[in-house]
Amino acid sequence: MSNRKSILFIHPQGENWIPGQENISRIVNIMPPLGLLSLSAWLERHGHQTWVHDCYAFPGSDDRILETLREQQPDFVCFSTTTSSFLDGIRLAHRVREARPSARCVFGGVHLSALGERLLAEYPVIDFGVMGEGEETLRELVESEGKQLADIRGLIHRQKDRVVFNGYREQLVDMDSLPFPLYEKLHGFPDSYRLPIFSYPKAPNTTIITSRGCPYTCSYCDRSVFRRSYRYNSPQYMLNYLLHLRQRFNIRHVNIYDDTFTLKRQRVLDFCQLKISSGLKMTFNCAARTEQLDREMLVQLKRAGCWMISLGIETGDPQLLQRHRSYLPSQVVENPLQNIRETVLLIKECGIRVKGLFMMGLPGETGESIRQSMEYVFSLPLDDFNLSKLTPFPGAPMYRDIRNHGSFDETWELMNAANFTFIPHGFTREELEGLHLEFYRRYFSRPSTLFNYASMMWKSPDSWLRFWKDLPTFLKCTRKGKRK
Repeated sequence: MSNRKSILFIHPQGENWIPGQENISRIVNIMPPLGLLSLSAWLERHGHQTWVHDCYAFPGSDDRILETLREQQPDFVCFSTTTSSFLDGIRLAHRVREARPSARCVFGGVHLSALGERLLAEYPVIDFGVMGEGEETLRELVESEGKQLADIRGLIHRQKDRVVFNGYREQLVDMDSLPFPLYEKLHGFPDSYRLPIFSYPKAPNTTIITSRGCPYTCSYCDRSVFRRSYRYNSPQYMLNYLLHLRQRFNIRHVNIYDDTFTLKRQRVLDFCQLKISSGLKMTFNCAARTEQLDREMLVQLKRAGCWMISLGIETGDPQLLQRHRSYLPSQVVENPLQNIRETVLLIKECGIRVKGLFMMGLPGETGESIRQSMEYVFSLPLDDFNLSKLTPFPGAPMYRDIRNHGSFDETWELMNAANFTFIPHGFTREELEGLHLEFYRRYFSRPSTLFNYASMMWKSPDSWLRFWKDLPTFLKCTRKGKRK
């Protein structure tokens, strides 16, 4: 290919934890940067050469990036960042500019897609921004030779002294036309990556994505990249994807990281039937909304190897749930908390584990609503539980007027769902931190919870090995205010 280019993809580390406290985020979970791996596969299909460096899996490795710059001399260096990792990406871009001035720095990802032209105006080290889905926009940019940039949809660029966005792409990539992400570009894969502890039965394991976008408009979710579109891979593509991972990397379990895997019922049923018929012995987790599930689907999911379903429950306060959670017109339920309870019981009855996902610090939260959430959680037979700290991300609907509902410290490095950057009216940060710690301590001190995790010794032995190895760090994180 005469126009063959070389591209280095970088996944910045960012802060991703609580300042001054032991960082367990990398111990608990290191997920492959699937967006970059998909872009890498797409560009290589079109004849270009790529490398991927994941700073989150290998922190403090600037020297390895600089070595790649010297040895491979890439034409483009592309960064995909979250809000909390954006400034680390900017830091690395300056190092790239010093080491290889001719390389063009391209930024994409959720933070860039949320704030757009503002970021190029404020950070001159960014040469180009990619808004939304990146495959075709980046390919056209790489092959443009700097010409006719105004014709590339999805691109933010500079025209003399102006920053210009060319508008969103109207034609998005057909999901089944995408090559499988190039996991082999990651150093040490799959052993360098791990799913959340106690969330899988066997290793090695990894994460996959089989759909893009979400039609819901919940107040707390940032949908900047794919907006309200919803596209998905066919059941046959999904099965081929799993077969590829087993044959290439001996993967035994996958976490399907779709925002809402069960939205298209027939797709799920057809996938389950194909997987059952294939004889592939691979388990999987998925995320779902309770109003999308029914007994037939759950029975088929179990037969196909579903090990755990994560439910975004968010809160046990019905008023907060009504205020912040959205529904599709055909899926509205009259009593969401009762619907959740019944669905959790049904999932358990079908032999699948259940993980409840909650958040604390929503606008309108009160001490009473937090107590309601605690009692609601403790009344459900959950197998696993996560309580995130609400973060008003720039692309979320609540971001626009968040300061009307409390105090907001918009320090990007801290906006990672592990810090209280937003404090609702009526609370101090210290009060929220205390309630958050109390919530976790009460949950994990319950006999049923302790017995459930004890059973992981034979259900997920690899998780227990990881737990004992890192026990000192976990213990430090249970002590309030413990510093490094």
